[in-house]
Amino acid sequence: MKIHKTYFNWSSGKDSAFALFLMLKNPDYDIQLLITTINSHYNRVSMHGLRREVLEAQAKSLQLQLHTIELPEMPSMEDYERIMTKEMSLLKAQNFTYCGFGDIFLEDLKAYRDTNLNPYGIKAIYPLWKKDTKQLITQFLELGFKTVVVCAKAEYFSEDFVGQTITQDLIDQLPEHVDPCGENGEFHTFCFDGPIFKKPINFELGEKTYREYETPNNNTTKTGFWFCDILLN
Repeated sequence: MKIHKTYFNWSSGKDSAFALFLMLKNPDYDIQLLITTINSHYNRVSMHGLRREVLEAQAKSLQLQLHTIELPEMPSMEDYERIMTKEMSLLKAQNFTYCGFGDIFLEDLKAYRDTNLNPYGIKAIYPLWKKDTKQLITQFLELGFKTVVVCAKAEYFSEDFVGQTITQDLIDQLPEHVDPCGENGEFHTFCFDGPIFKKPINFELGEKTYREYETPNNNTTKTGFWFCDILLN
């Protein structure tokens, strides 16, 4: 059996944690590194808004090395691709041949990832791909994972939703058009405990804030998000 030198694209949330759990159980993959993109202006995880020190606490508890990719506050596609080209070249030089993602059903995103990895001879693995999202979140909770909502679209949720720990009851009460895993970007989470962690992340909830961003492919409208800060104890 060939063991593949593998890195994992770690977002800090529930889908990422579940996918990592499945890959760690598979003897084909030798996961040696977590990769996370950081907004260098705010010193936080891109999209989720998680502080760098909380991300580092996750990696320490996971007992995996962490490498952050530093992005500017509002990178253009040219900036993003230039930075990622450099990073991918470094990973190839370190003889990584496989990587993992927590994506579930977004075909265009998967195609984009695969296309950009092909020139480097790195194969992407998607352990959650095309699985039923309601079943996934139920299995995730049954395994003992714990995760808290740190970002949510204001289109679907009020301020009260962020900062809540995900439970089956909370999932059952989601609005009708919201995916149970938030796969369409409806919400994002911070995973703080579960079978892959050596010990739980000790944290407290911080300030809740509202931000608006230009809607992708539509510069005339903005999309609002609620965020809940996470502070290490």
